[in-house]
Amino acid sequence: MRQRFHAPLRNGLLRHAGTTAAARRKMALHLSVALPVCCLMSLSVTTARAQQATPAAAPQTVELAPVEVISTAPGSGAGVAVDKVPAFTTSVGAQEFARTNSPSVTDTLQQQVPGAISIDTNGNDFQQELYYRGFVASPIPGRPQGLAVYQDGVRVNEAFGDTVNWDLIPPQAIYRADVFTNNPVFGLNALGGAVNLQMKNGFLWQGFEAQAMGGSWGRISGMFQYGMQKDAWSLYVTGDALHDDGWRYSSPSSLVRLFGDLGYRTQDAEVHLVAQGATNNLGVVGATPVGLLGQDYRSVFTNPQTSLNQVGSLALNTKINVSPTWTLQNNAYIRAFYQHHVDGNDADFEGCSSKSSFGGSLCLQDDDFDFLLNGAPKTTAYRNQFVILNQNGQTIPYQGDSFPYGTIDQTWVHSNTVGESLQATNTDKIIGHPNHFTVGASVDQSWLTYSATSTLGVIDPSLTVIPSGFPGAGSVVHTLGDLGYQPTYLTGTTTYWGLYALDTFDITPQLAATAGGRLNIATISTQDASGTSPELNSSYTFTRFNPVVGLAYKITPNVTVYAGYSEANRAPTPLELDCSNPLLPCVLASSLISDPPLQQVVSHTVEAGFRGNFQTAAFGPFVPGAVNWKVGYFRTESDNDIVQLSSVLNGHGYFANVPETLRQGVEAGALMTFGPLQAYANYSFINATYQFSGALSSPNNPFADANGNIFVKPGDHIPGIPQNQAKFGLEYAFTPKLKFGTDVIIVGSQYYVGDDSNQNPQLPAYWVANIHGSYQITDHVQLFGMVNNLFNNHYATYGTFFDTGTDAQLATATQFTNDPRTITPAQPLSMYGGVKVTF
Repeated sequence: MRQRFHAPLRNGLLRHAGTTAAARRKMALHLSVALPVCCLMSLSVTTARAQQATPAAAPQTVELAPVEVISTAPGSGAGVAVDKVPAFTTSVGAQEFARTNSPSVTDTLQQQVPGAISIDTNGNDFQQELYYRGFVASPIPGRPQGLAVYQDGVRVNEAFGDTVNWDLIPPQAIYRADVFTNNPVFGLNALGGAVNLQMKNGFLWQGFEAQAMGGSWGRISGMFQYGMQKDAWSLYVTGDALHDDGWRYSSPSSLVRLFGDLGYRTQDAEVHLVAQGATNNLGVVGATPVGLLGQDYRSVFTNPQTSLNQVGSLALNTKINVSPTWTLQNNAYIRAFYQHHVDGNDADFEGCSSKSSFGGSLCLQDDDFDFLLNGAPKTTAYRNQFVILNQNGQTIPYQGDSFPYGTIDQTWVHSNTVGESLQATNTDKIIGHPNHFTVGASVDQSWLTYSATSTLGVIDPSLTVIPSGFPGAGSVVHTLGDLGYQPTYLTGTTTYWGLYALDTFDITPQLAATAGGRLNIATISTQDASGTSPELNSSYTFTRFNPVVGLAYKITPNVTVYAGYSEANRAPTPLELDCSNPLLPCVLASSLISDPPLQQVVSHTVEAGFRGNFQTAAFGPFVPGAVNWKVGYFRTESDNDIVQLSSVLNGHGYFANVPETLRQGVEAGALMTFGPLQAYANYSFINATYQFSGALSSPNNPFADANGNIFVKPGDHIPGIPQNQAKFGLEYAFTPKLKFGTDVIIVGSQYYVGDDSNQNPQLPAYWVANIHGSYQITDHVQLFGMVNNLFNNHYATYGTFFDTGTDAQLATATQFTNDPRTITPAQPLSMYGGVKVTF
């Protein structure tokens, strides 16, 4: 039953609706006026009329029973039939996460969601970036986050940088993941869409399951989950633990995650107390020069690089059936997040000029900062800005041109967030037509602290930065002019208010219209906690109302066409607001400075397509089959998009608005079930481009000018987003006990990050095949195994450029820096196996 419940939503194919843009806009305008009026009319419908309508609705309920419903708002509430949603939607059920047997949520989403791809920037399986339609939900501070992510109604984009730490979410606890596109109701960051995770509880999942697994690169893991329902009470609890040595050097990871749900349900009410905790140590090795990888494929480029992620949360979710047609849902939560990141880097130091006041001392390289003077002469005062001082304000003696200086950059982020949301859903008929109305409000407030330091060290022959061994080593450093290196101690608050309404009205039994919108108000303030940097004190407020309108029409009982328009916005994060001045760049994910304000990003999305399903007898009349499909077109224009740019100072960067970007393309997917065979196929084409002419900073790009700039023009592709993606897989039950399956991902070429002008060769296309199988020894014991990267392909999902003048070559006897390309290589062939016990 569970498989049948999820299959219709998970698949469906889209095509262009065929209506003109003008016609769609005109229809949307009419709906935006008519539907709010209809919604107000629904409030005046009497209880007697609702009761009289109930018998007439019974046949309709029976008719829609096999149709998948989906909650189109952050709160679960009552669902809308997916055939009425005027947008591309995908749902991934618990069985898909179980079949993947991966400890990473992003692995399953990448397989099952057209247009979704997992990019390994950090070099860690458990801390991937998820791109969807060219927008990202990333764990990396500074990435321009364009997806909103919710877990049981709680927004999990972290307060400081809107990051999404997928490693904190245990995949086995997910009951269902819904991916939305054209829906601003999900609030800030939903530029490209939203991921809504519904977690398991004891009413949805019962039984006991435990498994142990081990395999390549020292991986060993264990997991359990238990769910039960007794009378009106339910309980679900799960936990997992994992250790992996990492296939590259200096990259071990350990994860411990717990999740629990205690529920109580009566005929008219349901309450859940939800708790979650996790502590994960992640080896983050990042991109490595291709010349160094050519010598040893497991190489890393400067370390240590680690991240400690911790979270603890408690939520109380309440749902009350106020009447047969009104449902009220409340969600209150408290969430604490802590992150400590350590990053060993090459330092860009030199001896201070004799023309300064600090000859013979250690200075920051100033050659690349000539543009600060705008052609003026280098005065003594100018040169003195670059002298390196320790935490006591003392200079540090220079060790000579052959000395490989390094720094250990550390950041600490701690945020406490409380939130409350209230959502009401009404299903009263309006003038005899079915109607689904949702209205809600939310507030999320976070208190955060942030600190960052850079500690002076030396790079040893293994490319490890050691903070000892010479005068000044181990010092927390800064520059006299606060350029590049400076300790930062920051506090801040973010408050996000939301008010939304969404209505789906059945104009006819075949035609459904949707209209609504959301008002977002974001207040962001930061304060200097050191007492020495008052310029960090700031306060900003961003306000935006985002509308959505659309139509869905059932051409036949099994085929639906839809079209929709929506807008969404995201406010700049505290990290971006405090690091947006190119003249005072930050060590990214490190020190911050005072900067010019950024504008909020606003996206405008138009999409249209088809979806449907049909039955077939591919293997004869005794083996019926089913196919669910969808295909569609989308176009998203983003105004004032925020991009992350490199500074002329090695390892530094800043954020800036660009006038306009465009992401458009097509998506298609199909799920097929024929007796013992299940198969899926997904394809997407994403054309992500800049739509302006101007200069962007990319000093390590071989085509950069003397000031480190490259020049983009309309139509240049946004780097790091592959145009073509194809995913397909199948699983076949040879016997009721033996199953075998394979999954293949094919990804087209992409431009290296930093090649915004598209002048360099692209990062090559790649493909990877995985296989998996299981054997049911008894009713309660199963053996399973998997092989990832079956053909041991060497490929990379991420590439960028680095400074070939690095001091790291001084620490080694080999030259590897003549090529500016640096990539994050993918994990080679890996094998895992385990045993699963269920009751």
